[in-house]
Amino acid sequence: MERVLKHKFPVGARVLFTASNIARPAASGSYEVIRLLPTEGDDCQYRIKSSTEAFERVAKESQLALS
Repeated sequence: MERVLKHKFPVGARVLFTASNIARPAASGSYEVIRLLPTEGDDCQYRIKSSTEAFERVAKESQLALS
């Protein structure tokens, strides 16, 4: 039986993003959750946006904390 994961952060939430060592450098500060994405393995995914960057990022829930 497949386990359904529930996203911890809603759209519009302000979160802190911690980049992994293999990811591109990320702007420091808070990000806004733009969209909820499908899970990958045992981790929910999100599309997030920083006001200091011109683009959006994809982040796993394990890389995010409440701002």
